[in-house]
Parts: sequence; C-alpha cells; structure tokens
Amino acid sequence: MRPDRVVIGVETKRAEQVLRELYRPLNLIETPMLVTGLESAELIKYAANAFLATKVSFINEMSALCEAVNADVHAVARGIGLDGRIGRKFLHPGPGYGGSCFPKDTRALVRIAQENNVTSRIVEAVMEVNEAQKARMISKIRTALGGSENGKTLAVLGLAFKPETDDMRDAPALSILPKLVENGARIQAHDPQAMAEAKTLLPEAVLFFDEIYATLAGAHAVVLMTEWNAYRGMDLDKIKNTMNGNVFIDLRNVYEPELMRAAGFEYHCVGR
Repeated sequence: MRPDRVVIGVETKRAEQVLRELYRPLNLIETPMLVTGLESAELIKYAANAFLATKVSFINEMSALCEAVNADVHAVARGIGLDGRIGRKFLHPGPGYGGSCFPKDTRALVRIAQENNVTSRIVEAVMEVNEAQKARMISKIRTALGGSENGKTLAVLGLAFKPETDDMRDAPALSILPKLVENGARIQAHDPQAMAEAKTLLPEAVLFFDEIYATLAGAHAVVLMTEWNAYRGMDLDKIKNTMNGNVFIDLRNVYEPELMRAAGFEYHCVGR
C-alpha cells in the first residue's frame, strides 16, 4: 500500500496519537499525514473524488466536441495532461464513470451543499455530463448499427465499471444494456470476473458466455465496454470470421482506428 497521503480526522489529541501509531508503518515510505477536524477530513474525501470525476466528465465532454470538429481526443488529452497544473491521470474518454466512489461521493457532496444552502453547480454538472455520456454511447451504438438496434445481436465485452474487478456498482453497462434490450437488441455478454454479479442486475434477456469468441458468434457488432487486458490482444481475423457483421464499437479506445479499418472492420470509437 503506497497512498499519496493519509488524512486523519480527529476530535482529540488521544485519537490523533492512536491513529498515528496505527499508520506508523507507512512512515517508512514517507507517506504524508494530514491531521484535521472531522468535517475537513470528510470533505477532503468527497472533494478529491468529485475533482477526479470532474476530469473524467471533462474529457468525455471534449470527446463529443472532438468528434464534431474532427479532432483526436487522445491528442487533446495528452496536450493538456502534459501541463503540470493539470496532470495526465483521469483524462481517458469512455462511456462514463462508475464504481463505488465517484457516483456516491459526488452525490454526497451535492447533498451536503444543499443541506447547508451552498451551491455546487460544478459537481452537479459533472453528474449530469456523466449521465449524458452514457446516453451518448447508446446513440453511438444505434448510429453504428445503421439507425436501429432492433433485431441486432451485440457481443458486449466487459461489464464491470473498470478492469481487474468484479464491481458492477454504477457500471455504465447497467445504464446502456437495458436500454438496448428494451429497443430490441439481443445481447451476448462476457466479462472475466463480473458476470455472476451482472446476472443479478441486468435484464434476463442478456445471454452470458464464459469464452470470449463464443460471445462473438453470430454478432452483428462488437461493443467493447470495459478495457480488460483479455480484450487487448484478440485475433482480429478470428473475430471477423466469427461475427455475422463487421461493426466494432470501441467505447474505451483500446484499438487504433487505422489498424481496425485495415483489418476490415467498420470501427467506431470515442472522440477520434
């Protein structure tokens, strides 16, 4: 464990001493420790995650603008991220943030502000942009399918809100897939870890597969929803031969557009 800092909220010196002793092993790796009151510690936690969520929503909003003006969101993200005042992290476009922290903590920060008669317009806008990004992904999928998902089979790769976890809390898939099913799409889904949880949360019509290429059988389009390493080095020829179409919708920008188009795919991504 190598945290950037440890924030301790206390009311007494005794509590501070106990917590400093508890976290003392971290001093060996020179972890900064900030001691504050309870209120400040709580706000530090919420504000930090709200700020990171802001970066995610900002670059997602920029991805829509990049598509409109024929710019490359990766170049934009790199260009602004090299500014030391901004930093490179959390500038990765995608279908919206999810998980256990960003949705919960942005809502908590807005609620605290409302209870204390303080405006929180930026955080409220971040939440709105995140929901709009999920809706935009549904429109992107529909457009890639020729204007309607009705009767189309979609192979969805990745369900968890991020790779290396089975966490489905507020995952974009929970907003996107039910709407596609409602509009007549047939969903064949795969995830390396999250399928057991996803089965309890997604519509019964969603079919789950234990093997990646079996998920692709007969699909009119692939929708890459979560950037698991297992999806980064797939055999493109095998994908195309297994599918019933050639549409590849990459909501995480895992692949390079030129490579995919050269391989014979009708490739769609975010902000490029």
